Amino acid sequence: MVPTLEPIRWLISSGGEVLVLIMLVAMALFAISLERLFYWRFTHRRARRVLIEAWIRRRDHSSWSALTLREVWTRELIARLRLPLPWLKLLIAICPLLGLLGTVTGMIQVFDSLALTESSQARAMADGVAQATLPTLCGMAVAVVGLLFVTRLEQIIRREDQRLHDRMARAVEDSHA
Repeated sequence: MVPTLEPIRWLISSGGEVLVLIMLVAMALFAISLERLFYWRFTHRRARRVLIEAWIRRRDHSSWSALTLREVWTRELIARLRLPLPWLKLLIAICPLLGLLGTVTGMIQVFDSLALTESSQARAMADGVAQATLPTLCGMAVAVVGLLFVTRLEQIIRREDQRLHDRMARAVEDSHA
């Protein structure tokens, strides 16, 4: 027996195979979340600085075409920051559904085992129901944590969009002063 696989075996015996699927979805959700955090901290800030410097180097800052170009540049930069949001929202929506699937399959197993033993032991049924509801709990917990991250990321994106417009306008004013 490999001792590192023992928690996974316990997880499967406690909540069923669907719990492993929830764990895989959670790993993907948190991997994408970490990637977005690193992207925002390192890559996005560098790209924002390059964009502002490119805007300052332009001679024309006030014509319609210049303002349209500035808007296009900022939208492209913000769009790169938003890129994985649909995937994150999809993974968040999948988690409670997987939890429900785990609960339904667990309850089917409980009722099958009760039908096979032809006994109505309350203790066995209570243990089976507790085991069957564990996937719902895990699915909801992963979804709530993922939802908190997505909400925070959307807040950061809205704030960053406003700051980017402000910084580009201020950079032009500072370069003319």
